[in-house]
Amino acid sequence: MKRLAFILAFLALPAFAQETPSPDGAQLYFVGLEDGATVSSPVTIRFGLTGMGVAPAGTEVENTGHHHLLINRPPLGEGEFGAEELELALPNDDNHRHFGGGQTEVTLDLPPGTHTLQLVLGDAGHVPHVPPVTSEVITITVE
Repeated sequence: MKRLAFILAFLALPAFAQETPSPDGAQLYFVGLEDGATVSSPVTIRFGLTGMGVAPAGTEVENTGHHHLLINRPPLGEGEFGAEELELALPNDDNHRHFGGGQTEVTLDLPPGTHTLQLVLGDAGHVPHVPPVTSEVITITVE
């Protein structure tokens, strides 16, 4: 019975989630990696942010968040759940990398070929801010 109550309470959490606002003018971008770039693996990807600060996941400080890197998936808001996904915690899998420790770069082994990348800032609970703070989607080619 306790387990059922826990599961029901967990499922109800999104209904009680509050939107975390982002300030006007906040910008998220890739540092030193341009759309159309050809790179070698491993590739170092640096995250740039202006108008907000970076804080580890779970930290609830106004105008802060932590980075997520979307790899080879539709732009945020155009994926499997469409606009609904803007209200959900971002998944943590091969296409959605979390940097909840406040990291601002990563070095990845990407296979040869074309890859799309997008940065998304998440709030304390991995949910995109409102309005979402995202980078442009860029395409890179790994040789």
